[in-house]
Amino acid sequence: MDEREPDLRTRLNGETAKIRWPELERHFARGVVVTVAPELDLIDVAVAMANDDTATVAPWMQSGQMARPSAEQAQQWAACQPLFWAVVVAPWVLIQEHGSAQEH
Repeated sequence: MDEREPDLRTRLNGETAKIRWPELERHFARGVVVTVAPELDLIDVAVAMANDDTATVAPWMQSGQMARPSAEQAQQWAACQPLFWAVVVAPWVLIQEHGSAQEH
């Protein structure tokens, strides 16, 4: 582990936010939203992305655990308004579905 990683992990964890789809739509339109599967830790993914750790990120992308959402997925989110955890690792906005509007 890089000696800077605990600081990076702490910083990224502090920069996470709960966010709804309308606030993410403009980022989706720019093509910078990346979904993160629920079985992955959002902060682990953010740290790997920030460190440009291709060896870690590539298998997640290949397996579909990280992906750019489709237009159909965006339409579904617009309809059901789920809550997401999000963190920015410029230029990417990493999101992980957290729950539906009815739950909150």
